[in-house]
Amino acid sequence: MRYLVTGGCGFIGSHFVRLLFADDAEAEVTNVDLLTYAGSEGNVEDVATAAGARYRFARADIADAGAMRPVFEGGAFDAVINFAAESHVDRSIADPGSFVRTNTLGAAGLVELAREFGVPKFVQVSTDEVYGSLGDDDPPFTEETPLDPSSPYSASKAGGDLLALAAHRTYGQHVVVTRCSNNYGPAQFPEKLIPVMIAKACADEPLPVYGDGRNVRDWIHVSDHCRGVLAALRRGGAGEVYNFGADCERANLEIVRAILSLLGKPDSLIAFVTDRPGHDWRYAIDSGKARRQLGWAAERDFEQGLRETVDWYVARG
Repeated sequence: MRYLVTGGCGFIGSHFVRLLFADDAEAEVTNVDLLTYAGSEGNVEDVATAAGARYRFARADIADAGAMRPVFEGGAFDAVINFAAESHVDRSIADPGSFVRTNTLGAAGLVELAREFGVPKFVQVSTDEVYGSLGDDDPPFTEETPLDPSSPYSASKAGGDLLALAAHRTYGQHVVVTRCSNNYGPAQFPEKLIPVMIAKACADEPLPVYGDGRNVRDWIHVSDHCRGVLAALRRGGAGEVYNFGADCERANLEIVRAILSLLGKPDSLIAFVTDRPGHDWRYAIDSGKARRQLGWAAERDFEQGLRETVDWYVARG
């Protein structure tokens, strides 16, 4: 199989590249990444070296059709898996245009090129944030939950999802959309909650927690998420959406306190700060469809996974 993975030098994309090579001894992977602040070739350096000629890298912007066309011309790909995204909510509030360019226009351009070059499958990797916010007693998001994004980030991802799904309905493309809860694990760029808090705690700096810290997220280890994306690629139905979560709802404050405990640091380092505009209250994912149709289930225990993640960051200073 010949795969085009976009954003494969980022946190989740790099783990997926590793999974492809581990799962398929003959896999050929072309990794396209713009190498902005959150992407690094070092995230896949070892597996790329081991794969030799079966791995190719192209530095390109997915929203630049002129740069992407040569990639497709030389590819003869069996599948495109789009991880490339601007993904930090705070950054989207400050600069929404760049998020629209990558997450909406970039995804649409990839779908068009995949159709033009006859790529059999396209997987659009998205987020549960497109569904908006849940109350304390609301049932978890399902694939039928109406889209109700709250931030420029989630709105731009919803736009990319809808354009990808429209390509299935309009042109008959084999498009699958995956939506996942909050990821954690090794090599996540230190702007997201868990790596930020680890870094600040290690430096004995204040740990900034939005509002009262009671906002709830459903956490999934990046390895479980990547297995889900691979299952959707291999067994997902055309035009279908699949949610991936780990039934692991935790308040942000609970996560921060767990990190402090693992590092032997005091709760007095916690500093409550003004809440983020449009801050969603709660996310929760119903993964029943993925379990039934894809045979997928989350496997990683959160407490163990968090401990291993903290250890990974500590070992790297």
